[in-house]
Amino acid sequence: MGLVDGKVALVTGAGSGIGRGTAIAFAQEGAKVIVADIVVDGGEETVKMIKDAGGEAAFVKCDVSKATDVGATVKFAVDTYGRLDYAHNNAGIEGPMSSTADYAEADFDKVIAINLKGVWLCMKYEIPQMLAGGGGAIVNTASIAGLVGFQGLPAYTASKWAVNGMTKAAALEYAQAGIRVNSVCPGVIQTAMVERLVEATPELEAGLVAGTPMGIMGQPDNIAQAVVWLCSDRASFVTGHNMAVDGGFVSQ
Repeated sequence: MGLVDGKVALVTGAGSGIGRGTAIAFAQEGAKVIVADIVVDGGEETVKMIKDAGGEAAFVKCDVSKATDVGATVKFAVDTYGRLDYAHNNAGIEGPMSSTADYAEADFDKVIAINLKGVWLCMKYEIPQMLAGGGGAIVNTASIAGLVGFQGLPAYTASKWAVNGMTKAAALEYAQAGIRVNSVCPGVIQTAMVERLVEATPELEAGLVAGTPMGIMGQPDNIAQAVVWLCSDRASFVTGHNMAVDGGFVSQ
């Protein structure tokens, strides 16, 4: 018996990396999964991986920065599986690396639109469905960059601090309504996002690994397992928590 048998879970940014890992983990633990991503090929590949392993999943294309897309995605989840129990609002981008004064306004706006507004839009449409269904659990993807500062990533850092704050606000608002809201703050995880950062600044990789007390990069499944646990009944008294899953990075 899985941790989330019979539940319906929505994962954004599920076409790769942490989102894909979480979608697969939800399915392995018995949930029906809505795989949402702006990249169709990646999202459909995640669905195939879940189905090939005996799980149940469906794909929907979604740009989380657009209210119409998010509303349609949540509607698709309910129309397809009848309800919405869990959501992992994970879609995000890092944006280019640049100092604060040199950061381009268009780049700043894009990062905030996806990383922050996107998470807010997801909760805006998910919460009414969860209230109608008697409750649920939401996990937003923040970052260790939402717990400490990171040079060269002002928009990304700002967005992730804001996601952590918004998570706490929503947790308080719905604490007595049966909806728990938490965030995960991944450390250095081996994903395409980290690979892009390392390609742009090769010397960064050694510093990121050296700065992690465990001395290794994490894997998407490390975050996925935390997300599924936070959604499950085993975390029934946990809400408003910004959980670092980072190999000890922010404990220094």
